[in-house]
Amino acid sequence: MPILIRTIFWEDNAVVMIDQNALPLEETYLVCRDYREVVTAIKDLTIRGAPAIGVAAAMGIALGTLHLFPASQKEFKTAFDDICAQFSRTRPTARNLFWGIERMKRCFEAALISGPDDTGRIKQSLIDEAVRICEEDIAVNRKIGVNGRSLIQSGDNILTHCNAGALATAGYGTALGVIRAAVEEGKRIHVFVDETRPVLQGARLTAWELMKENIPATLITDNMAGFLMKQGKISKIIVGSDRIAANGDAANKIGTYSLAVLAKAHQIPFYIAAPLSTFDVNIRTGEDIPIEERNGDEVTSFRGIKTAPEGVLVYNPAFDVTPSPFITAIITEAGVATPPFKTAIKELFKA
Repeated sequence: MPILIRTIFWEDNAVVMIDQNALPLEETYLVCRDYREVVTAIKDLTIRGAPAIGVAAAMGIALGTLHLFPASQKEFKTAFDDICAQFSRTRPTARNLFWGIERMKRCFEAALISGPDDTGRIKQSLIDEAVRICEEDIAVNRKIGVNGRSLIQSGDNILTHCNAGALATAGYGTALGVIRAAVEEGKRIHVFVDETRPVLQGARLTAWELMKENIPATLITDNMAGFLMKQGKISKIIVGSDRIAANGDAANKIGTYSLAVLAKAHQIPFYIAAPLSTFDVNIRTGEDIPIEERNGDEVTSFRGIKTAPEGVLVYNPAFDVTPSPFITAIITEAGVATPPFKTAIKELFKA
């Protein structure tokens, strides 16, 4: 299946991304010619989803260095490190963000060693690496889809939360990639889409993606999920992840943990689909995953319209952590990990 949704790409020395804040009403693209525009786009959710953020950071770093004209190698490295630091402060939970930054740092160091005085070649090396990261992400997502489609049967009703589709990646998607791969195989699937408060990534983005590709879908509010499980309307749950600890604990959009608990109570398989770049094997358990807390305005209003009393206190964590005992399997490009996850995750990285 061709990539119908181009989330982010490099074109004419600029970073081009679909404006996810404009969806589903408008399909428009933002052209970033200054790396600070990419930093802002990550912060304000113009681009979101852990893998997509990793790609955006890599391209933003390449864009930033493209416009540097240093007088010395030391000045070049100082400016490069500052650009990387700015990206590292955008979204603390998404492991792929830091993975992308680390990869660009390695590319920069290698290019410096091989020719420290050739800044033009170093800049091109960074552009090439960022584009490579983007292309690899799409290929990885397709592998995730292939590895996960055997878990899906024709006739399944699948619940998903937030957006782990093409828009959350460079293209194709993780959780929706599994669904897409099953559909490509000829399986009949119906997707129930959680609206995903407070920013409505499910209602605005996942529903839009599924309708764009004619995959049958039904939108529900977040608090309907348990009732649908009780009615026997949900066969499986598939979500993405922003960071996975060494023991399999997984951070994802707020509300994911509640779904996992409900799935366990109703004996419904609960799957996570994510690339290896989402794993943080240096973190022992989910207790150590940093949880981003966002502006309370996301809860008290929507697109400028107030929905809560002025001055009310707000708690707005963007993510929660699902403990590994609630997870049936983790689908990756290297294979499907099942409990015990600590051992299975180590095996994934050997593959």
